[in-house]
Amino acid sequence: MVDQQIELEKTLTTLKKGGIILYPTDTVWGIGCDATNADAIDKIFALKKRIESKSMICLVSDFKMLQQYVEEVPEVAYDILKYATKATTIVYDRPLRVAENIIADDNTLGIRVVRDPFCGKLIRKLKRPIVSTSANISGTSTPKNFEEIASAILEGVDYVVNLPLQNKGAKPSSIIKIGGDSTVKIIRK
Repeated sequence: MVDQQIELEKTLTTLKKGGIILYPTDTVWGIGCDATNADAIDKIFALKKRIESKSMICLVSDFKMLQQYVEEVPEVAYDILKYATKATTIVYDRPLRVAENIIADDNTLGIRVVRDPFCGKLIRKLKRPIVSTSANISGTSTPKNFEEIASAILEGVDYVVNLPLQNKGAKPSSIIKIGGDSTVKIIRK
């Protein structure tokens, strides 16, 4: 049996050194790094062969952390997250204190408050958001399980978290964009 505390420490050490990780999220397997480390984010763009204009999302541990990384969280966001029945990423205007290369050209950033206990602990210990992007090369399908992850991804990360993805048949999160005037647009159900 895997010791979650040991996995947490190994993962944290990798993130603090600017490394990138492959880890189970509350949705699918993800590639991640410290969302404040531009060099680590560049490594993810290179690994995924992803154009930088296509931004990635980040994960925070709770509403308090969310408020530290967005200039103003619209009130409607709390209602959406409170009643969401599945993992939901919200695209916010005017993110703060994250690396510039994770912010979209229109000065927005998708952020998800995690429900996964391991991710929540990891983010709280790091004291910063972590990047989350699906564990695939751009243009290929999102892996539905660990076995579907390409060897290029497995070999390209600095650390693979040795924990099973608890959510069988996991799917990417819903994505909702909230405009400055509190308009809500569903990007992905």
